[in-house]
Amino acid sequence: MIGYRRYGHNETDDPETTQPIVYDKVKNHPTVSHLYQDQLKQESVIDDASITSIRDGVTNKLKEAYDQMKKNEVHEYYQRKISEPEAVTITPTAVPLENLRSINADLLKWPENFNVYPKLQRILQRRSTSLNEGEKVDWSLAETLAFATILADGKPIRISGQDAERATFAHRNLVLHDSENGAKFCPLHHLPQARASFAIYNSPLSEESVVGFEYGYNVYSPDTLVIWEAQFGDFANCAQVIFDQFVSAGRAKWSQKSSLVMLLPHANEGQGPEHTSARLERFLQLCAEDNMTVANLSSASQYFHLLRRQASLTETEDARPLVMMSPKSLIRNPRVASPAVEFSEGKFELVLEQAGLGTQPDRVERIILCSGKIAIDLEDAFEKDKADWSWLHIIRVEQLYPFPAEEIKRILARFSNVKELVWVQEENKNMGAWTYMEPRLREVAPEGTTVRYEGRPEHASPSSGYQLVHSMEQQQIITSALKQTTKNNIPLGR
Repeated sequence: MIGYRRYGHNETDDPETTQPIVYDKVKNHPTVSHLYQDQLKQESVIDDASITSIRDGVTNKLKEAYDQMKKNEVHEYYQRKISEPEAVTITPTAVPLENLRSINADLLKWPENFNVYPKLQRILQRRSTSLNEGEKVDWSLAETLAFATILADGKPIRISGQDAERATFAHRNLVLHDSENGAKFCPLHHLPQARASFAIYNSPLSEESVVGFEYGYNVYSPDTLVIWEAQFGDFANCAQVIFDQFVSAGRAKWSQKSSLVMLLPHANEGQGPEHTSARLERFLQLCAEDNMTVANLSSASQYFHLLRRQASLTETEDARPLVMMSPKSLIRNPRVASPAVEFSEGKFELVLEQAGLGTQPDRVERIILCSGKIAIDLEDAFEKDKADWSWLHIIRVEQLYPFPAEEIKRILARFSNVKELVWVQEENKNMGAWTYMEPRLREVAPEGTTVRYEGRPEHASPSSGYQLVHSMEQQQIITSALKQTTKNNIPLGR
């Protein structure tokens, strides 16, 4: 096949200035439509009148669509400028405990002759009691229960990623392999409660192509909850063009709605710069006009409810892509696990207050705001230290965008003597959420309150490549964030 470009870079470009001979031939070469209509005329399939009628009909249809698009575009533009965004209607995401227990039991039923890998079988069998009183549900089971209940609601799910079937950190294990013959079995394909399809694929480590495909799949199948998981989260960089051109801007540019979920494993774990940052800051820079949701969670139940909330928004006007900074080590951290009641009675909370703090509001002078793994590190540190923490409170910002200003204001209003708001993060100062959070925190901060940063300094590389250096830096952040000071900023012996 020999192809040619009839115009230059666009319809207004004039390529004859550099290729006069070629474009003299192109200009005089009949178009494909003319060649085709001439062939049809020779075969007496069509006549000139029919050709004119067809051409005019197509032209008019395109013109009407263009005029309507421009009319809608102007209307939507001014609506965004003069109207307050409407509140998102959220379907309840809690699931009755008896339903969860029934589903959990069915997820642990395998074919009689299927040989689950013994080590994995022991891990999975421990889930059988996770919903009992006094027990807790970890991150991986919370995700599986979310998937199962979404299927039971009649919503199809599609998930892909390089190791999506087992997950990068081997916590998901939704496709089991017979340890003797290699046969595969997916419990969600045989779930009695399911009323929709479940598809899961290990995809190539070619982010631009895979994310582009999944975004397109979701746009043309809006009823499906489509999920893409980046390996480690860092391996999303090569899909940046898709995030820029489509995920963040598709709605504003083309009224193209998507509810694509992007799971980006993220945290400073001392694993070196190549396995550290999912570039949270880049996604926050792309946020505007409620174009997507960005979250960094600290509990399994929050993940359960957020997935179910996202599924409830597909096919609605409120459908938005979800950027989820999913955990690494926190997947197996017992502090992240949640009791059954938080699944059967709870909902997704935009912000969470740290349990055990803020019980004497008049004594609180510092409020720490944070997100994700650093919140668990802070909790671990102050619970191990039996000091008097009455001067401190911690707010976990679970949803970063849209920014939960009203929820944070309501919390701050209870603390009349607060002197400083401190944003604590483990990422470098020029990365993570700080540059996004700073102006927003200043807007909600009570008058006279200082807003400051606690975390690593600015760096070009996301993290140190040395575990010892990483550990020292992390401990310094925690120590400094929890150090009480006097009015003159003199440490009080901590």
